[in-house]
Amino acid sequence: MVGPLPMATEISPAEFGEAEGCIQCQRGSKLVLFVTGKCHWGCDYCPLSDNRRESPDMFANERRCNDWAAVIEEGRAMNATGTGITGGDPMLDMEKSLEAIRQLKAAFGQQHHIHLYTSIPFDPVHSKRFADAGLDEIRFHLLDGKLARYVRVIDECHKFGINVGIELPCEPDKADELFALLSEMDGSNVQFLNLNELEITIGNQANMDIRGFNLSGAMTAAAEGSYELATRLKQHAKDMSFHVKFCTANFKDAGQLRARFRRRAEITLRPYEVISTDDTILFGAIPTNEGDARDDMVDLSDHLDLSEGWIRYDPIARRIELPLSAAEVIADVLPVQVQLVEVHPTHERLEVSVVNLNENR
Repeated sequence: MVGPLPMATEISPAEFGEAEGCIQCQRGSKLVLFVTGKCHWGCDYCPLSDNRRESPDMFANERRCNDWAAVIEEGRAMNATGTGITGGDPMLDMEKSLEAIRQLKAAFGQQHHIHLYTSIPFDPVHSKRFADAGLDEIRFHLLDGKLARYVRVIDECHKFGINVGIELPCEPDKADELFALLSEMDGSNVQFLNLNELEITIGNQANMDIRGFNLSGAMTAAAEGSYELATRLKQHAKDMSFHVKFCTANFKDAGQLRARFRRRAEITLRPYEVISTDDTILFGAIPTNEGDARDDMVDLSDHLDLSEGWIRYDPIARRIELPLSAAEVIADVLPVQVQLVEVHPTHERLEVSVVNLNENR
């Protein structure tokens, strides 16, 4: 049996010189703010899902948001220490991205660390606007794999105190271009290079097949050869003027995402819920009509000696929710179904599984 996936700190502790945005992501304390799905570039490795591609909607973590109040609420639900602004390309809705920075800084304070991704070598005049709004860090995805088109805006961002990095997928067939980029970056105002292990996903599989990429293993989405190339690049750049970080596919799934889920679960956990080893939320449940719920809850509270807050009725799911330990006690004696419910610790609390504890009911 495969055990629980390791957490971020077990996979890769923070490195000396690593970008602050990466350190906070590793801790699971960064809100992920998807400001827009607009993107003109059509990168064949893009993993973006169809429901977000070209969408004008905002998402704070997994939560669809119609206003800034919902974004801030999601940030508070995980006690976010920072935010990563992403898309699409946030620069294709520049004013919205600027407003996002202002709103987040106003809500959480100037110490709230904000980084932003873009592929656009935008007019350097806007660098001061982003610095004045409070942007701490910007990460450029180089559309042509070369630094030249971005030097002016990189220098201007650096001048106004914004930390500047480059972030790219490590494509196994782009070794020559990536080694050339290292030389181009050395001595520039770029402070870090993040290489992400190339992933083969539902959104890009057809394109990856055309390029001849295969999965590197049965338990990963990583493309074969990406890890090996990144290791060579990191070693080659060890004495250069910028820090190189390699973020593996497993690290993103078992590290950053899991750490963020666990952080949100710990903050929003209801009294009767527990966190599983997979960082989901577990509780007991009894399917019940709303008309019967009040009397049933009184009887259950008396019988199980449950304090207020340790039992509640969910009118949408049409069930009484209570501690799993209590549900296990009564499963063999009640003439109705008693369940174990597992949900993700997200705003929508997506159900992972429902198991009947008294299977014969």
